[in-house]
Amino acid sequence: MRHRKRGRKLGRNSSHRKALLRNMTISLVERAGTEKEFLITTREKAKECRPFAEKLVTLGKKGTLHHRRRAAKLLSNAAAVKKIFAEIAPRYENRQGGYTRILRYPKSRLGDGGVQVLFGWVPGEPTAEEAAAPQKKKKKGGLKRLQEKLKGKPKEKG
Repeated sequence: MRHRKRGRKLGRNSSHRKALLRNMTISLVERAGTEKEFLITTREKAKECRPFAEKLVTLGKKGTLHHRRRAAKLLSNAAAVKKIFAEIAPRYENRQGGYTRILRYPKSRLGDGGVQVLFGWVPGEPTAEEAAAPQKKKKKGGLKRLQEKLKGKPKEKG
């Protein structure tokens, strides 16, 4: 029985699993503020990484030296910690939680057919600098535009 056993093993030992979550979170932080603000990964990995990433944003919102050191211990990447405290946390200043989202990706993974998802940041309120900048008109199109950006035009079924 797995009573009180939290989390997924993901087919890895504990140190490998910890490194996986750390590296996924660092990649997600590095992509924040860019056009591709998401990762394509499996649903299980994203669900396991979500609490880890959100706890780091919560530490960033508190903003003290103690919380910065705790984040540095969890991430071990100074640039990512700096970006969390400077850019990501201020975006979610008025939000109580739920900083990341998991959206289903239409293609399954080759080989084992695993369900793929887009794991990324929820669009937050713009900072003072972003609000002052002139706004571009957003194009509609959703998933099809995303597919075109990722791999060119999708193949038509015929």
